[in-house]
Amino acid sequence: MSTGNILVVDDEPDIRQIVQEILEDEDYAIATAENAAAARAAYNTHRPDLVLLDIWMPDTDGITLLKEWSANGQLTMPVIMMSGHGTIDTAVEATRIGALDFLEKPIAMQKLLAAVKRALQKAPTAASAELSLAAFPRSPALRDLKKRLEQAAAKSRILLLKTPAGGIAELCARTLHQPGKAFLDLCAHSQPLDLSALEQASGGLIYVPELTELSRLQQKNLAFAAERLERFNLRVVAATVRGHQELAAFAWEEPVLPRLFDVWLTAPALAEIKDDVPDIAGQILTHLVESGAVPLRRLSTAALNAMRNHAWSGGYDELRSSVRSLALGALEEEIGGEEVNRLVGTLSLAATALPLDLPLREAREAFERLYFEHHLRQDNGNMTRLAEKTGLERTHLYRKLKQLGLPVGRRAEEAG
Repeated sequence: MSTGNILVVDDEPDIRQIVQEILEDEDYAIATAENAAAARAAYNTHRPDLVLLDIWMPDTDGITLLKEWSANGQLTMPVIMMSGHGTIDTAVEATRIGALDFLEKPIAMQKLLAAVKRALQKAPTAASAELSLAAFPRSPALRDLKKRLEQAAAKSRILLLKTPAGGIAELCARTLHQPGKAFLDLCAHSQPLDLSALEQASGGLIYVPELTELSRLQQKNLAFAAERLERFNLRVVAATVRGHQELAAFAWEEPVLPRLFDVWLTAPALAEIKDDVPDIAGQILTHLVESGAVPLRRLSTAALNAMRNHAWSGGYDELRSSVRSLALGALEEEIGGEEVNRLVGTLSLAATALPLDLPLREAREAFERLYFEHHLRQDNGNMTRLAEKTGLERTHLYRKLKQLGLPVGRRAEEAG
């Protein structure tokens, strides 16, 4: 007796019906979808063990849908592509993205059954490590940004991203990262890089979330790697919220700065693409569910609207950690708008319970303490982001935090 849940995606009703009847006769459980939108919904409802996916469809073609599933971590089941107008190039592209097989229409029954049997015997595919811009093909802004990144990366192994506070630098870096290869966050790397480390990272990507956060050792590591990118087939994506003049004035240990300015692009803050935030949040949740990091959850329309209206000053990192926190803390499968507001809602004077009968100086200090505590929590103690958001020069910021009795971290202590 055959087992397996199969999703058949084809815009031709006759094809769907014939394939469904053949497979149901073999005791497979079949769900069908007439286009990409219906396929996304059916995937979430039925969690198929196998997908038979037509290439030519009116809303979104099968190759694009396959890329989307691959990019957001949903390609955990085998996919067999189907087409009546297939070419060798199309079959090669589908296989490269992750399709297991390719069937030409009209499909002979025995060939269909043999392909399905082979596919269902294949071990499940692991979800991809992280999201990239490829997961958002329906956003014109993110789709164009992806094209610009790939175009620049084709000509340069070093790319500088100029991004405001609350940006999406990591999403950009993940877009240029080759799956299965090393992704080295240089700001989190505290050991000297040597030739063996670069050889182990061969074909991978070195990421710098904020250039001015690099320690002297990390600056040396960046310079060491930058001189050997071709040799080890590496690329560097470095991000910063600083302007050219501020970067030039920074205390650089190594003469790597001029190379960083060879090619640079701007990346938006989440606030600049707020209409895309619900889609980004939904894809983050999907990826977390698929990877087993959180239980099965979904965001309600009210939750998505609350996320669209939030400022996300902490950028992609804040959004990702908020989605994960919501999924782990939710008691029901659907996450409501009130849960989002409780987690990320802006503090009001009433919510802070700030006493208003104090002398002005003491009331001002109480407010400043609440203000800085709030932003320190949002930015996980990142002093660069805090200085950017508050508009304070670093020395003044450190002095203010000490005056209020708030922790400023080891590096802040040294600078102050």
